[in-house]
Amino acid sequence: MLSEGESATKILVAIDGSKFSRTAVEFVASRSSLMGVDPEVVLLNVQPPVPVYVVGSASRKAVSQYHQDEAEVALKPALSRLQDAGFNVSERYAVGQPAEQISAVAAKNKADLIVIGSHGHSALRRLLFGSVANAVMARTTAPVLIIQAKQAPPVDSLKVGIAVDGSKYGRSAVKYVLRHGELFGADPKLTVLHVVQDFASASMPDMAGFALPAFSADEMSALQDKQFESAVAPVRKLLKKAGVPAGEVRLHGSAGDELADYAKKKKLDLLVMGSHGHGAFKAAILGSVTTRVAAACDVALLLVR
Repeated sequence: MLSEGESATKILVAIDGSKFSRTAVEFVASRSSLMGVDPEVVLLNVQPPVPVYVVGSASRKAVSQYHQDEAEVALKPALSRLQDAGFNVSERYAVGQPAEQISAVAAKNKADLIVIGSHGHSALRRLLFGSVANAVMARTTAPVLIIQAKQAPPVDSLKVGIAVDGSKYGRSAVKYVLRHGELFGADPKLTVLHVVQDFASASMPDMAGFALPAFSADEMSALQDKQFESAVAPVRKLLKKAGVPAGEVRLHGSAGDELADYAKKKKLDLLVMGSHGHGAFKAAILGSVTTRVAAACDVALLLVR
């Protein structure tokens, strides 16, 4: 239960009636520990505008009723599922461009989390998670949980990987996990992940111009040790101060590939990452590491700005 003066966790779930949004609803419904903080869950359906030539031949009331009826078809199953799970849920619909409306409603309601089922698949996932999920990330500062094709976890306590790279983005991801522990279960298994640079590829020319290794094996190991400690030590301190246990894993190679491979091998339920998206490029892709992870595995991704 919440203490006096503490606000409930606010979750916005985007609903379009597809199997992807149903998976997102199932993920929220599976969070029995979330019930303990009495969250505010809002289901949002965004209807596309009716073509101008249709509006011209129909009354405004008829068009409004059409949007309302279509939204109800999409929202009703999700509303029933979450109410059956014991959540306090409200529903609403909007008309317009999905990402703009989702972002606007999230901002107005000061959402702590936006949940979206991803439509990204096959070759498209190498570039995008799906146009709506990607465009929402470009427009909002709220954390976004992207649920991919994988089914909702069967247990409340999740296996969670938190990717850190030594930047403020990784620290923000850890801080979010600590603030909203109820999302991850009563006894989650947390693992801090860092991918160190492969210094083996570094080289320098000798007197004859041939490429020679720039570092010996011992020097490479020492550099990787230093890099790992620099990235992990600040978040280790945060976790220790909060009294939250977490494992630490050092990976080597391409960050996106290594994180995706680890998530698959260890069967993670969720991977938490800090978003590095900037400016206009955010409207196209979320970042090479994040999109690589999305393209290579079906694990749910929590992206924290």
